[in-house]
Amino acid sequence: MKYRCVFDLAGKEKEIARLEKESATTGFWDEPEKAQATMQQLASLREEVGVWRELAGRVSDLQSLLDLAVADDDETMLDEIAAEAEKVAAELNRLEFRLLLSGKYDRNDAILAIHAGAGGTEAQDWTEMLLRMYLRWAERKNFKTEILDSLAGEEAGLKTVTVGVAGPYAYGYLKAERGVHRLVRISPFDFSRRRHTSFALVEVWPDIAEDIEVDIDPNDLKIEVYRSSGPGGQHMQKNATAVRITHLPTGIVATCQNERSQTRNREVAMKILRGRLYDLELEKQEAERTRLKGKHVEAGWGNQIRSYVLQPYRLVKDLRTGHETADTDAVLNGHLDDFMEAYLRATMDEG
Repeated sequence: MKYRCVFDLAGKEKEIARLEKESATTGFWDEPEKAQATMQQLASLREEVGVWRELAGRVSDLQSLLDLAVADDDETMLDEIAAEAEKVAAELNRLEFRLLLSGKYDRNDAILAIHAGAGGTEAQDWTEMLLRMYLRWAERKNFKTEILDSLAGEEAGLKTVTVGVAGPYAYGYLKAERGVHRLVRISPFDFSRRRHTSFALVEVWPDIAEDIEVDIDPNDLKIEVYRSSGPGGQHMQKNATAVRITHLPTGIVATCQNERSQTRNREVAMKILRGRLYDLELEKQEAERTRLKGKHVEAGWGNQIRSYVLQPYRLVKDLRTGHETADTDAVLNGHLDDFMEAYLRATMDEG
């Protein structure tokens, strides 16, 4: 199997042996957190290797059965082998895609933020449409989602929303969505039925909690508490439980008001801040690589990655990869894997 070379099966097995030896040493559990992380890494490697070994065994068995079927001219057996070969090919394709998700934090959960661009109510409605799209995508993958923070628009939609997405490789998938998303449609808010263009910015960073390799000096933080701006009536928070944390050196702001406890809101806001600082560091590194590579990339709000056109024709096109589809309803209902895979393959080819 050619993908065993790409996967580096021998290297993975060597790493398993090293970790097993390390876990058997005296005093291994003296540092429980470090030991637990090592055991999780070991379990993950064993699972990866086991899957590829099992697949290689199925291919070997199929080859043996094929030799017998050909020798006996057994058409029934040949049909059964062909059906099994299709299943193996599908599994191989799935595993090959996983190889694209090999970044340091690709396995982690993700934090997704969507911000309305210029355009008032139009852009805010587009932000809510994108939120629905990503929630549907997560649901299709059996990922768990949690709205961490949100700010409603004056008339409709959302000005901004932050969502936690928990599931295997959530960040690895969703990092393909970072950038400006553009919508073209007949506005439901325009009585003249004119065509409008709306923009929303999608940010994604890994949920890495305390593992983030960014030092945060408590003296650099401005922490404010305030009353949540949720619905009124009996659900309105009487106490100041919402938390806003500003990282003074960078000006990055992280907020959370969706939990009832001020302590919990503070924890979530710190989690968001850590992720955003990590993402900022990644952007700096990418900018330096781009400078050295000599490739000019437009930065900022004008750097749209994907267009969703609903009028005068229907088309969703990723401007980075050229991948497109006319089935706009499917995309807006969360069928995003093809776009994500095209992006991941393109970035792997560039690397």
